[in-house]
Amino acid sequence: MQRCAGDTSISIDYTLELLFTGLPMNDKVFGHLIDGEWVTSNEVTTNTSPSDTSDVIGQYAIGTADDCTRAIAAARRAATAWGRSGLEERKAILDTIGAELIARKDEIGRLLSREEGKPLAEGIGEVARAGQFFQYHAAQVLSPTGEAVDSVRPGIEVEVKREALGVIGIITPWNFPVAVAAWKIAPALAYGNAVVLKPAELVPASAWVLADIIDRSGLPAGVFNMVMGPGREVGEALATSPDIDAITFTGSVPIGRRIARNAIENMTKIQLEMGSKNALVVLNDADLDVAVQCAIAGAFSGTGQKCTASSRLIVEDAVHDEFVDKLVAAMQGLVVGAALDSATQIGPVVDSRQYQQVLDYIELAKQEGATLVQGGEAITLDTEGYFLAPTLFTNTTNEMRINREEVFGPLACVIKATDYDHALEISNDSEFGLTSGIVTQSLKYASHFKQYSNSGCVMVNLPTAGTDYHVPFGGRKSSSYGPREQGQYAQEFYTIVKTNYSKPY
Repeated sequence: MQRCAGDTSISIDYTLELLFTGLPMNDKVFGHLIDGEWVTSNEVTTNTSPSDTSDVIGQYAIGTADDCTRAIAAARRAATAWGRSGLEERKAILDTIGAELIARKDEIGRLLSREEGKPLAEGIGEVARAGQFFQYHAAQVLSPTGEAVDSVRPGIEVEVKREALGVIGIITPWNFPVAVAAWKIAPALAYGNAVVLKPAELVPASAWVLADIIDRSGLPAGVFNMVMGPGREVGEALATSPDIDAITFTGSVPIGRRIARNAIENMTKIQLEMGSKNALVVLNDADLDVAVQCAIAGAFSGTGQKCTASSRLIVEDAVHDEFVDKLVAAMQGLVVGAALDSATQIGPVVDSRQYQQVLDYIELAKQEGATLVQGGEAITLDTEGYFLAPTLFTNTTNEMRINREEVFGPLACVIKATDYDHALEISNDSEFGLTSGIVTQSLKYASHFKQYSNSGCVMVNLPTAGTDYHVPFGGRKSSSYGPREQGQYAQEFYTIVKTNYSKPY
């Protein structure tokens, strides 16, 4: 195992110099973290910014299945001792990680935005939220998790306990490279598990910085490991390993299903957060200014690259035209630009493949008969980047592919509904069920929608994108599989229940 130039003895100042100023990279390869050591691979990838493809962020190691196997073995060796570690030790370490993330939110947020493309304010906010995840689960470490239960048999005591699973494989997406990783890693460590993280290939810099913070927190070697690289090799090694006790994954439906098929061979516990095609319903009685705000934030924040984005806007016919006019006017005022520009409201699409995918869906919508009313074109700026105008189609139906398939970009479609019942029917008519929303002043319809919307998270007079870290998150149907994430509900995935019976004499 070869030590990387960036081992734990490297000065933090030098590391930040490399990461944040773009200074010479030719003698530095950012490596994997395996068993407490930073290690390189034979192959590296050059990480560039989607805001400016000439902006080289750094060189990052490309891992192999063998690297992943070594990381799993290290986690397995460390898991037992960490599972028996003191609660105050775990709490202190998680607090340390959370505090550093929050203290450095500006600089790390800048790196995240530079690498992934979201506007700077969103990047900073994501890092701060990641710190809050660690601090929340630090507090949860001291929350009681067991219970004493009366037996149906006299003289017998029953004790229900939760124990760590062992080794958790974590596979994270590129759209929230720090926050999603944090909301999986924090509870895994809090409940006494060891971790192997496989971050998305597109965002190695954000993953590396997070891993560096975790590594310096006082965590014993091997408890947390990170291997960068392609899903077809590193991810596959995680999903097929008999030494992994559970896998938590956020990403696409096809890959999630593949992971599920692989995991079941070893009876590995799985938690999958996958695709979406979220709907925002606008009723005739809605405050249209509120509706437009919800549509803008839900459909276009984060360049529409959120699993909670509302790409289907279902509008009752009486307010349809006025809503569209107001929405188009608001969209025309949105500033598309480089992620680090303070004026930017919509950043670039993450890479060339995603950029082309959105353009292809725009052409598909036209072919299906949808009417383009705003955007739909690539934008040329001073830098070479993947910039697209926020795009809106009208005259669409729920049967069109553009309203059935996840686009994952700054594109929304308006579907006209005849009444509330029709709108609810359209909203529920999807293979996905992550989030949904309704804009209305009617308590009757708001209450009915909350009860009968077939999604895991329901928003009333709020954007579909935007959730809290202390309550459960997840969807229904093809959007999610397995226990919920976040809040106290996280214990359902990261622990196993043991029921103890005893007779005192």
